[in-house]
Amino acid sequence: MLFDRVKSLDAIMATAEKKGLHRSLGPFQLTLLGIGAVIGTGIFVLTAEASQKAGPGMLASFIIAGFVCGVAALCYSELASMVPVAGSAYTYTYAVVGEMMAWMVGWALILEYAVGASAVAVGWSNHAIGLAQGLGYHFPAAISNADALMAKVELMFSAAPTADIMEALRIGGWINVPAVLVASAVTWLLIIGTTESARVNAVLVLIKITALTMFIFLTIPVMNAEHFTPFAPTGASGIFGAAASIFFAYVGFDAVSTAAEETKNPQRNVPIGLIGSLVICTIFYLLVASGEIGAIGAQPVMDAGVALAPGSAEFTGRCALMGAGATQPLVCSKEALVHVLDTIGWPSLGRLVGLAAVLALPSVVLMMMFGQTRVFFTMARDGLLPAKLASVHPKYRTPHVVTLVTGMGTAIAAAFLPVGKLADYSNSGTLFAFLMVAIAVMVLRKTDPSRKRPFRTPGVFIVAPLAIVGCLVLYFSLPMTAILLLPIWGGLGLLVYFFYSRSRSHVGRGFESDTPNDPPSTGVTR
Repeated sequence: MLFDRVKSLDAIMATAEKKGLHRSLGPFQLTLLGIGAVIGTGIFVLTAEASQKAGPGMLASFIIAGFVCGVAALCYSELASMVPVAGSAYTYTYAVVGEMMAWMVGWALILEYAVGASAVAVGWSNHAIGLAQGLGYHFPAAISNADALMAKVELMFSAAPTADIMEALRIGGWINVPAVLVASAVTWLLIIGTTESARVNAVLVLIKITALTMFIFLTIPVMNAEHFTPFAPTGASGIFGAAASIFFAYVGFDAVSTAAEETKNPQRNVPIGLIGSLVICTIFYLLVASGEIGAIGAQPVMDAGVALAPGSAEFTGRCALMGAGATQPLVCSKEALVHVLDTIGWPSLGRLVGLAAVLALPSVVLMMMFGQTRVFFTMARDGLLPAKLASVHPKYRTPHVVTLVTGMGTAIAAAFLPVGKLADYSNSGTLFAFLMVAIAVMVLRKTDPSRKRPFRTPGVFIVAPLAIVGCLVLYFSLPMTAILLLPIWGGLGLLVYFFYSRSRSHVGRGFESDTPNDPPSTGVTR
């Protein structure tokens, strides 16, 4: 049962040809989509979280996370060039190890894409509120974050509430309305159409690249070598913990593979988009992080020699007690790049960077939700989800029903959870999906060695195991709540699979083309 119902690659390709989406994306658009998905909350916001976990050692964290993503990208590129259809890791797993594991990957991708989009929406909200305050408008805390809600939760499990938790409860809010608004706006844009979304994304990517380049040129001249010591105040565990969180900064490059079915010449263009976007983003990350650390320092806030957990009520309260503005350390900022420029005497340009984030972060929400809708679309096309979700809009030719459902889920999570926790939850699902892709590429080399591979992963039996080990190391470096979330979420997914999806699966019913009225499949094994 664990490895049954394998859907052949030929059947998958036939389905895509019969019920596919319009191919409109080229290599330049794909690379921009990848950059648009990757450069976002991770660099604009989560560097503060990473520095709280690792201090200046977050530079090593970026390298570790980038390496894991790099070897995973090589595995993705081979599979995406062989199977240029929607569905990403879900589709690849279905073709290699069977339906149930494919369902689990698709279920885990909800954490990567939908929850990831929620995290970026909250990051956008932080910058939008900061920009409004910089222009003299005070946005009410009660509807701009959920810090008070999180503090209330921590109070329920705290025998002796600390002053930090009480301060977070006093100053915090209960719901993040701006995050809900941006998620809703992106949902509408995705329903309009893929090509239109890609055009908007290209403009937003240009804005982000310009803002980051300006930040690099302003911070490098004022870098101070003393700010890099101690380099690893929390040790190796802090560096790997930060790598597990900052991994979110790279999540999104694989969304390029979900666009394979809408790509012209996907065998050539998808690998270009995957690897090209990852290389460009890694270079920017290291330069920006070096500028942050060198300009104002990045030492964590400690309590009795232990770094407080970022995103916790205690950490929020402690930061509030340390003052506001330039007096706060980098780790306390919700707008890391803006805070650095304010501190080194460029407040007006800091506002411009904040404006760039406000304008550009929606592109990351867009790509995260884009990836989620395409995975859901493929699962519904396979019968594992209600067929209504695979409906294509008669005018816009987009999966509008599943896009609306995804938008609603994204908005709800963004309304009530902080960015750091959302990012960690997203990472747990992403790492599982990446691990399964690495397994799939090795298995296919053994079971189907003669199949044409327009792109071949170099040294696959070295690269793929490195990806597997890297994913496991980063997963077990996540906070315990994120580690536990994956098996709990997976258990819920199994209930859905056995009580709904398995009996309705087109593969299980013997239909190769995913439509019950077609003749029985000969390309499916049970």
